[in-house]
Amino acid sequence: MTRFIVVPQWQGSPSARAMSLIDGADAIQSDLPSSATTRVPVPTEAGESLDTGVHRASTLRRVSQHVREELSAFPGERLIVIGGDCGVAVPAIAHAAGDDLAVVWFDAHGDLHSPETSPSGAYSGMALRAALGTAPEGLGASIGAIAPERVVLAGARDLDLDEDLVISESGIRVVSADDIAGSLADAVVATGASRVFIHIDLDVLDPSHMAGVSVAQPFGADPADVVSAIAAIRERLELAGASIAGFAPRSTDAAVDDMGTILRLIGALAKK
Repeated sequence: MTRFIVVPQWQGSPSARAMSLIDGADAIQSDLPSSATTRVPVPTEAGESLDTGVHRASTLRRVSQHVREELSAFPGERLIVIGGDCGVAVPAIAHAAGDDLAVVWFDAHGDLHSPETSPSGAYSGMALRAALGTAPEGLGASIGAIAPERVVLAGARDLDLDEDLVISESGIRVVSADDIAGSLADAVVATGASRVFIHIDLDVLDPSHMAGVSVAQPFGADPADVVSAIAAIRERLELAGASIAGFAPRSTDAAVDDMGTILRLIGALAKK
């Protein structure tokens, strides 16, 4: 059985429209089966940095703990976490972690900053790095951290120099948006893993297919290519978990326009 855990976390986003992520999570939840969906409460307050270098760290820590508890409540079920910002993926990856796990990170950005290199202090820009184990206490995966050679970054096209350096020194594999359908599954298999966690930030998609993101980046992936790649990966590796994040519609009507694409992605992840 597939269970959905909705986490309308906005505190990790650097966008002035961050609270639109709540509306996005609500819109997705409205199309999920209620009997298989639970929601993690997210405080309304922004939170304090607590000298971590991460904006709103106090609230982010509280939400992460709640997500970990919710994940642990459903042993043996396939869990798909719905955000909110990309930070919701970190406890989900840690929950699924093991020596046999690969992570596919679909994103227009690298999310590979640390508090020391981040230009914004926003946790979502550090989320993948946190899953690798580099983050302040309570915000990373110190237990269950993923080895960088087991990570495949797919569709990234807006990387900072510090993120490029992490990639070049760590062994993270990178697949361009144009190559997702043709070579992503091979790149994941090449990690040597037998299970995979798939994270999708919706800004990986080209703006012509997905309008409801905070900062759209041109030359993104086609949804059909992402769906095809997910199917190809799942034919060869066990899906250990997944997350979808970054839906920030500008209005209710705009949310409806994007939901067809989002549900196709969810369907590819949830399919038995």
